[in-house]
Amino acid sequence: MEEGLGAKFWFGMVGVVLAIGVGVLLLFWLVSAAWYRWGFIGGMLFFGALLVAFAAIYDRRQRRRYEDDELSPTTTVIR
Repeated sequence: MEEGLGAKFWFGMVGVVLAIGVGVLLLFWLVSAAWYRWGFIGGMLFFGALLVAFAAIYDRRQRRRYEDDELSPTTTVIR
């Protein structure tokens, strides 16, 4: 039996790293384009809107997780 990580793992790792790199490049490009077109205030508003959209998606996923469990974010657990 062969020891170590296989080629499938490394190809997957390279794919994930490339996808993250492309995503970061697109994010920087969008924010810099907004900054160039709308100035400092417009660029910060655009970046803030992206953060609010990310927070809304994250919050929706967390809410589903808490609905599945018996605990909610405001429940106090006494041990």
